[in-house]
Amino acid sequence: MSPRLEIEDLTLAFGGLEVLSDVSFAVEERELLAVIGPNGAGKTSTLNCINGVYHPTAGSIRLDGDELLGLRPADIARAGVARTFQNLALFGKLDVVDNLMLGRHHLMSTGFLTGALWFGKARSEERVHRTRCAEIADLLDLGGFTGRPVASLPYGVQKRIEFGRAVAMNPRVLLLDEPVAGMNDDETAEMGHYILQVLYELDVAMVMIEHDMHLVTGLADRLVCISFGQVLADGLPDDVVSNPAVIRAYLGSEVGS
Repeated sequence: MSPRLEIEDLTLAFGGLEVLSDVSFAVEERELLAVIGPNGAGKTSTLNCINGVYHPTAGSIRLDGDELLGLRPADIARAGVARTFQNLALFGKLDVVDNLMLGRHHLMSTGFLTGALWFGKARSEERVHRTRCAEIADLLDLGGFTGRPVASLPYGVQKRIEFGRAVAMNPRVLLLDEPVAGMNDDETAEMGHYILQVLYELDVAMVMIEHDMHLVTGLADRLVCISFGQVLADGLPDDVVSNPAVIRAYLGSEVGS
């Protein structure tokens, strides 16, 4: 059985500058793989290649054995790849469920006119998706915040809603780009709990970029360290963080993207 996500010999160049060089790793179903490395290592560029924002020069990206390279970002999302970003991109005047519903758009089959008039199939379809979004809100303990504009909610809760919207896309692979950026210690611990809850309860694989090494080593099943666009180490968290080459890569560098 093939891994959920396979990255093989991924190479990315902008003009004469090679950003990624022969990057390879795989992620299994219900596995959380954290990608670490110093600033400018190529971590976010790797995520941008996976979800189609960047077009690699060479290599292969396979989702359950199906090639993703050459697909548009929207088609990759429909195939089952969802992503969170470092910065919030919520609709502040909408409530929790309405924001989660934005993650279900690609799963809806009704046309523009039927949806705009909200009758027949469009009405029944929206009810189904709203029910699922309410379930996701409960899974992430967001049910108590429904009915309120998300802009009025604490930052940590908003980050959880951002995470929930990606979960609402019904992904097979979930890309997390610094999911606890800007959070305090309590909010970080809570987010870690919800990440594991989604990982264990849903049929999903996760690739996470995060600078909080305490969170990374506590959550991740495996670590991949990228330095200067190349994979420096791939293995269990304790093995990777104690690898002399990884320590040298971080020496004098602040962890980040």
